[in-house]
Amino acid sequence: MTKKARARRNRSPVWTRWLIGAGVFLVVASGGSLVATNVVLKSATGAVAQQNLLGNAVTTTERKHADVKGAKNILLVGLDTRPSWKNKEPSRSDSIILLHLPEDHSQPYLISLPRDSYVDIPAYDNGAQSYPGGKNKINSAFAFGSRGLDGAKAESHGFELLALTIKKLTGITPDAGAIIDFTGFKDVVNVLGKVCMYVDEDVTSIHVGYTASGKQAVPYKTDSAGLNPRKVPGVTANFYKKGDHCFTPTEALDYARQRDLLALKDSDYGRQRHQQQLLKAIMKQAVKDGFNSPTKLPKLITAIGKTMTVDSGGISLEDWAFAMRNTKPDDIVTIKTNNGKFNSESVSGIGSVEILSDTTMELLQAVKKDQVSAFLQENPTWIADS
Repeated sequence: MTKKARARRNRSPVWTRWLIGAGVFLVVASGGSLVATNVVLKSATGAVAQQNLLGNAVTTTERKHADVKGAKNILLVGLDTRPSWKNKEPSRSDSIILLHLPEDHSQPYLISLPRDSYVDIPAYDNGAQSYPGGKNKINSAFAFGSRGLDGAKAESHGFELLALTIKKLTGITPDAGAIIDFTGFKDVVNVLGKVCMYVDEDVTSIHVGYTASGKQAVPYKTDSAGLNPRKVPGVTANFYKKGDHCFTPTEALDYARQRDLLALKDSDYGRQRHQQQLLKAIMKQAVKDGFNSPTKLPKLITAIGKTMTVDSGGISLEDWAFAMRNTKPDDIVTIKTNNGKFNSESVSGIGSVEILSDTTMELLQAVKKDQVSAFLQENPTWIADS
């Protein structure tokens, strides 16, 4: 084998990606012909639902003149109650992640905002209900934006108000955005067969367990708010021990949902970190076992496409993909807001909230100014293990 052939074989496949941290693998087969490349890319981009999510958070002029040059910020939102929209019930954003691409697009950064962050939410009218504005948890923004709506309208207005809230908090105008359905990642892992990663703390599931006869059952009951888990007799909970672990599809989704019975008692901060780690692990597994498999590729593209709804910010998905063609899963750096430590206060009528520290606000300004690398040089402990 020649050196040139070995280099072609050993490098990461020339799969282009959009939303690298979210798990959208918009892919192009390594070494394929130009025609084959275009066919696969169009298939991948066509599998992703596209919708105007950012609304007035992005001006018409910004969309008209959008391109993939320079630093970019992509808002990723994971939801916990999407099925309830059929009854026009509001849904809160379960995960809020900023994906920052520096000017050279070399090393993406994932920054998770605590869902209980106490912030100013702007006044908003979605056409069905109005919200007067005020201080509340940041995940309430999606709920206030989507009240009285269902389906795509709930998605659009909920996302828009969340984007406007982040813009008011940080001055950052998202260049693109996506709604992530973490449940859908179960189907992605099902295509891959497994996903392997390092579990950084012992985790006990409150959602998935088994009876003595081997029947799957819920091991803990919670109150109406999903809090205060109480053990169900006769059901053994799934347990994920610290160390290397290969997850089945059910285990992968279950692990990413946990925030209650974590060994480090880091609750939402632990779940944020684990979700970021799982996304990277899925991407690495896809590059390793999926993108090079002619039998798995079509199913993988379909499964990934079903996990999200995308607003590409006026830039075609093909352009996003080609602009990020050299980005690899191992390049992603995950960052802890508040350094992964609780900074809680109790607010009357709202409950326990997280106050974003001054250093976290410095981090968010570093994102806005494309100076994240310099911030991490001064605050190296803010890099999450992955």
